[in-house]
Amino acid sequence: MIEKETRDRIIALVHKEVVPAIGCTEPMAVALCTAKATEQLGCRPERIEALLSANILKNAMGVGIPGTGMIGLPIAIALGALIGKSEYQLEVLKDLTPEALEEGKQYVNEKRIDIRLKEGICDKLYIEIICSAGDKRSEAIIAGSHTHFVSGDASYSRTSSSGNDDEIALNMRLVYDFATTAPLDEIRFIEEARRLNMDAAREALKGNYGHNLGKTIDRPLSKGIFGNSIFAHIISRTASACDARMGGAMIPVMSNSGSGNQGICATNPVCVYAKENENTEEELLRALMLSHLTAIYIKQSLGKLSALCGCVVASIGSSCGITYLMGGDYEHICYSVKNMIANLTGMICDGAKPSCSLKITSGVSTALLSALLSIEGKCVTADEGIVDNCVDKSIHNLTAIGADAMTKTDELVLDIMTSKDA
Repeated sequence: MIEKETRDRIIALVHKEVVPAIGCTEPMAVALCTAKATEQLGCRPERIEALLSANILKNAMGVGIPGTGMIGLPIAIALGALIGKSEYQLEVLKDLTPEALEEGKQYVNEKRIDIRLKEGICDKLYIEIICSAGDKRSEAIIAGSHTHFVSGDASYSRTSSSGNDDEIALNMRLVYDFATTAPLDEIRFIEEARRLNMDAAREALKGNYGHNLGKTIDRPLSKGIFGNSIFAHIISRTASACDARMGGAMIPVMSNSGSGNQGICATNPVCVYAKENENTEEELLRALMLSHLTAIYIKQSLGKLSALCGCVVASIGSSCGITYLMGGDYEHICYSVKNMIANLTGMICDGAKPSCSLKITSGVSTALLSALLSIEGKCVTADEGIVDNCVDKSIHNLTAIGADAMTKTDELVLDIMTSKDA
């Protein structure tokens, strides 16, 4: 068993990265930063200036804001100033009322908000909010992660200010050993991810959210195609939770590494498989920890935001969790990781939006396929593509492409998104 000091550091990391969030984490982080700047101002802002990194703009443009029936940053910023509480973190807008919504709409209509790209910054996750009223002015900055407040401006750098200096460096063997051997009481908290994210899937059945992909897969026509199978149930419950979240449902989900969709993708496939495969509670909890911690590990070298779709990362996690539930050992799980990397590498992130449920479905489908292949002893070899004999090297090959080589792709995606005809 891993020594307790190391276990405690891993647990602290999971607590930091697996947290509840209402709505898409990028606009919620902007609302959080606005709430903090407003609190520092001490009164209602007359003007709000938002200077944002390109990846924040990309991920916040087309997503529903919970409880508003609206999309995009202006209403999130307005509500962050009017009713947001920074102590709520990524649930910053949970006190929203119909009256506050109307007030927020009026604030937006009064053209009090100016949203611009922040030039000359090095971090892909950067939010700078400047609030003013009369001769009073306040500023708040979030950088590096969705709830990490820093001081300064464009001089901010990830290496000096992201707060990750003491973060434990993971590898696949450490992830597996921790998830499979840690005392159950130490990891039982991960069960909250199941409760929140499966509740989100059930919430989607009560309304028409996003593209209704989850509900569509449950309908008779789809059953004729997919059957009434574990596969169909997994993609339905996962897509449903994403539908509700991206469609603006006022419900919390358990996020992973700053992304609610990643949290859903790392949770729901594992939960549905465990239920239908009649795995024990302990097996489920260990599989959930394996899934979430694998995603956290990959994000350590990829970064919170990138040109690579987060469902690739989270689906690798869920494939590992499902492989474990199938009876797989460490070798099988390494096979699953390599099979995933051989398939999904290159899926671009073009912002948070209702159609994310389609990408999640692609990721989860691949997760199941990769798990099945690994249990059969089948694995993409080092002679093929970017896969290496070493599983950790394979992961770093994936993240190098997503974090570095796809930078130009990211710039082009944002340019396309912001240049469309109105």
